[in-house]
Amino acid sequence: MGYLTAWKVLEQMIADLRKRGIAIPADIMNDLKSAKILINILKADPCHIETSQKVEGYLLNIESYLVSQGQKRFGANYVEEWLRRLDEASQRPHEEEVAEEEKIRFIPGLPREQKWIRVKPTAEFTLERIKALAKEANLLFNVQSDGYLLVYGEDERIKEFVKKMATKYGLKEEK
Repeated sequence: MGYLTAWKVLEQMIADLRKRGIAIPADIMNDLKSAKILINILKADPCHIETSQKVEGYLLNIESYLVSQGQKRFGANYVEEWLRRLDEASQRPHEEEVAEEEKIRFIPGLPREQKWIRVKPTAEFTLERIKALAKEANLLFNVQSDGYLLVYGEDERIKEFVKKMATKYGLKEEK
C-alpha cells in the first residue's frame, strides 16, 4: 500500500475542509503527525509489521472522520471524489512513492551527497539526547533557528539513527 501517497491525500482533504471553514480536532491532527512519523520509520526499517498496522490504523481513523464530516457538510459527490483519490493513492506502486520521496530538497551548506533529517526536540527526546544519538551514529548536526536539529551524514547512518530513536521511543511508549 502507498502509505505516503495516501497520507498526502488525507492531508490535502484536511486542508480543503479547513478552507471551507471546518475545524479539525486535535486528535485527528495528532494521528496525521503520528502516521507521518511511522511512515518515515517504516522507510528506515520496513520489517516491523506492527508499525505497518499502526500506520494503517491512524490512516483509517483519519479517513473515517474526514469522510463523515465531508458527507455531513458537502454531500456524497464531495466524498466520492476524495475516496477515488485515496483509492488511487493506496494502489500506487511503492516504487513510485520511493522515487518521489527521493527528490532531494536543498539545504544550504550541506554537501550534495549527504542525507539528512530534521528532528524536533521534545520532553522525551531533549536536544542533548538527540545530539548524543547522532554522535553515536557518527553523524553531524546543527541546531536550526526554529529549534529543530538538522542531523546529516551517510544514508546508512541516518537510517541507523532513526532506528535507534524509534527503538528508544518505542520502549518508553510500552511502559
